[in-house]
Amino acid sequence: MAEPIQIGILLYPNVTQLDATGPAQVLSRVPGAKMHMIWKTRDPVPTDAGFSIVPTTTFADCPRLDVICVPGGGGQTVLMTDDETLDFLRRQAATARYVTSVCTGSLVLGAAGLLKGYKSACHWAWRDMLPAFGAIPVAERVVRDRNRISGGGVTAGIDFGLTVAAELAGEEVAKSIQLVLEYDPQPPFDSGSPEKAGVERVARIRERLQGLLQTRQKANDDAAAKLA
Repeated sequence: MAEPIQIGILLYPNVTQLDATGPAQVLSRVPGAKMHMIWKTRDPVPTDAGFSIVPTTTFADCPRLDVICVPGGGGQTVLMTDDETLDFLRRQAATARYVTSVCTGSLVLGAAGLLKGYKSACHWAWRDMLPAFGAIPVAERVVRDRNRISGGGVTAGIDFGLTVAAELAGEEVAKSIQLVLEYDPQPPFDSGSPEKAGVERVARIRERLQGLLQTRQKANDDAAAKLA
């Protein structure tokens, strides 16, 4: 009997739930996959969508993972200098087949020293923070560099999940998962990237994000200084 494929997704307070649940929905359908939703405790973890997710395992109890995935979210800023979380990620990354992220989860991998010299995706609004950790930002939905696989912002997590599924089980399995999930995007609007949304709309969104930008920039600076 084949060993299960151990796939772990990090949870934390104020995680963007789709960053975590999009990949989880896809990867849970990989044959032999054993999913782990991981946090420090098994207490329900509040997400940014107003509901909580219950972890299935803790840092202490988590098995050695084949895939470790860090999603993004507003709570990511706290993790940037959280030694317990960063140490857990380093331990898992040392033996994982794939070290991965979605959205601003890549900044957490960067803070753990796991992206130096690697290309990486990130949400478009925060992509330029990656070089502080020696990472190379790439404006694509999914980026692969050796065993690092990263997704862009939020919804890119589904594309990311299918990419990882193909790596684990082959393209035909990934295509079948896509069909079962009826993942056939036809958005009602064509404004899902800064290139398509227009200069004025992008400027308005950046203005709305100013508060978070300051918080995230400070967390990034503190993490980069600590890593150095």
